[in-house]
Amino acid sequence: MKKLFFIILMLPILGFSQSVKGNFSPAEAFSYAFLYEATPEGANYVNRGKLDSDGNFEIPLDSTVVPGIYKIVYATPPEENNFDFIYDGKETVAFNFSYDKGVEFTTSEENKLWASYLKSMEAVNITISTYYSKENTDKKGFNSIFKVVKDTQLAYEESANGKLVSAFITANRPYIPAQYEDLSTYSKNLKHQYLNSIDFSNYLLQSSTFLVDRVTSYVFNIVQNPDDATYKTHIDDVATAITNDNLIIKTSLLEILWQRFVTLENHVIANYITEKYLLDLANISENKVLAETISSYKNTSIGTKAPNFEITSNGQKTSLHQLEGSENYLLIFWSSGCGHCLNELPKVKELIANKPNLKVVAFGLEDDTKDWTEEIKKYPNFIHNVGLGKWDNPIVKTYGIAATPTYFLLSSSKIIMAKPYDYEALEVVLKNL
Repeated sequence: MKKLFFIILMLPILGFSQSVKGNFSPAEAFSYAFLYEATPEGANYVNRGKLDSDGNFEIPLDSTVVPGIYKIVYATPPEENNFDFIYDGKETVAFNFSYDKGVEFTTSEENKLWASYLKSMEAVNITISTYYSKENTDKKGFNSIFKVVKDTQLAYEESANGKLVSAFITANRPYIPAQYEDLSTYSKNLKHQYLNSIDFSNYLLQSSTFLVDRVTSYVFNIVQNPDDATYKTHIDDVATAITNDNLIIKTSLLEILWQRFVTLENHVIANYITEKYLLDLANISENKVLAETISSYKNTSIGTKAPNFEITSNGQKTSLHQLEGSENYLLIFWSSGCGHCLNELPKVKELIANKPNLKVVAFGLEDDTKDWTEEIKKYPNFIHNVGLGKWDNPIVKTYGIAATPTYFLLSSSKIIMAKPYDYEALEVVLKNL
């Protein structure tokens, strides 16, 4: 089995007697454990430990390792294969990990208490689901179930008093009805209070995955089969729950939601987040990279009008929006120094040869015009435009071009109809014209 390299995000420690140690199974699947401290901004490398033949490792913790949240990344890609844990500066943290069972903490009262709490709350949630699934109206049984929920929560909050894990158990307080509620009423009230117990300013919560998990669960899972209107309402709820005193975490969480909708290719909701919240937040925090990224995505979403730029054609100045006479336009961002471009442009030329109602607009990303001038002679039927400055050209930034060639299929009115990922995707798109 191919060995995987691990990254472990660990906790600080105030002395030299503590450590983080664990066992990975199967041992042959792992080589190293890398220790990082988790922060709201990311993760800071601390140390690494080599696994022995039985899958064991141990990393001593010195006084530079402070109490907080740490992360263990157990496979690549690290952002998809990791888990958080708590280090209080006093306890050694020990665990067992396997792909089948996940992580089980064997030493560390903080982490064992959190694991026990989650298991207990899962059990009471199953009981609630079972009660409602049977369309039960037994009020005595209802009250009994939620008395268990309340007693369980209070018992764990008491056990967590004075511990770091208290922030998580408190933030996870469940909704407990004061009297009998049917399923519809209970579901509505559960949703209404879902974010109420969370202190978004808490450093430990910000450093962990808790806030991300909670917010994404609220937006995507609190209602079955949500539509765009529901998504917008949920996003508004999240934005309202995070006060403007916490602009950094508010920006971060809304950016994560934006990226999720981009991945889902839901341009409407991604752009809703940009327009209503994220662009303003990026500008306030002077995050130019984020502002450019979300703006270029919005500018080039399917269904929007392609950003305009000047074109010189046959010695005459015009613009993309002023082009006429074709049912469709294929906008290609390319470069005379790009091997993929020089390979694909001849294929594009051949592909559109029998499509008289399709016109190619080729935008060259160049440092100078020498090679570009020679290359465009091969494509006399293309409309050519050169963008000097190459990657720093403002049109490149407006369109969010990160690689060449990049394709956009436009309608006669320059509405973006498709954004083929590569030449093979372009073939499929043009075949349907």
